[in-house]
Amino acid sequence: MTRPITFSARARAYYQLIKPGVMYGNVLTGVAGYLLAAGYFGRFDWIEFIATIIGMTGVVSAACVLNNYLDQDIDQIMQRTKKRPSVTGVVSGPAMVAYSLVLLVVGTAILATWTNWLVVAIGLIGFVTYVWLYGALSKRRSLHGTLVGSISGAFPIAGGYAAVSGAVDPGLVIVFLILFFWQFPEFYSISIYRRKEYAAAHIPVISVVRGVPRTVRWILINTILYVVSTLLLTPFGYTGWIYFVVMLVAGLYWIVIGYQGLKAPDQEVWSRRMFKHSMYHILLLCVMLSVGPLLP
Repeated sequence: MTRPITFSARARAYYQLIKPGVMYGNVLTGVAGYLLAAGYFGRFDWIEFIATIIGMTGVVSAACVLNNYLDQDIDQIMQRTKKRPSVTGVVSGPAMVAYSLVLLVVGTAILATWTNWLVVAIGLIGFVTYVWLYGALSKRRSLHGTLVGSISGAFPIAGGYAAVSGAVDPGLVIVFLILFFWQFPEFYSISIYRRKEYAAAHIPVISVVRGVPRTVRWILINTILYVVSTLLLTPFGYTGWIYFVVMLVAGLYWIVIGYQGLKAPDQEVWSRRMFKHSMYHILLLCVMLSVGPLLP
């Protein structure tokens, strides 16, 4: 006889469906984008700031829930995802769709009420890009799915910045590029040490389609592009030179790690190190973006 699912177990399942790690990471970049713009333009509004965070949380969570719904067939194959509530059946398919729609409507309504039209547009475009263009289409059909996913992953920081700026300007473009390029070394590293899982699920990631050596080269190239993008904020006047020096030193160190992958005796071990460093780097980036305009 199957035991009934308790309220706390069901609550945990709904929480897990929003992919907390993904959601918090995206919202953190949105906060950094807002604080960068607030420092540069000299304008900080608590109500707007809180609304941006809550609204963005709703939209990003909605995209993650719907992505879980669409990925049920893949997730039951891969080791790291086969225990998700969408796979175990704790939450039904219709319930996931309804949950996603509620989060999307509430999040969008908050952004529309307390931010501006550009933030709303960025949120909705990011939602469609992640759920449909990435999750439902390119992820399953092309090794370029990572490119589409990286576009969607760069929208939160752009949305946070746009909440203050209200316009598409060089700062918005630069922060978008920073997050766009960062996601390649981050995800390509995962694709190396989880290569067998992706192959079993028939997901055409670059490490499966083109092989590990070529993936390592692309990791290095995109790490360099990421570092260059982070440095652009200073010559454009958005941050001080302390930001520039910190990001340059940290960036050069990450490039060195990326270069080591070309001759690493065990590229799976190296890829785990590269991924871990990508997490350190995104945290450092968010801190430096937040204080960069205020420092000399």
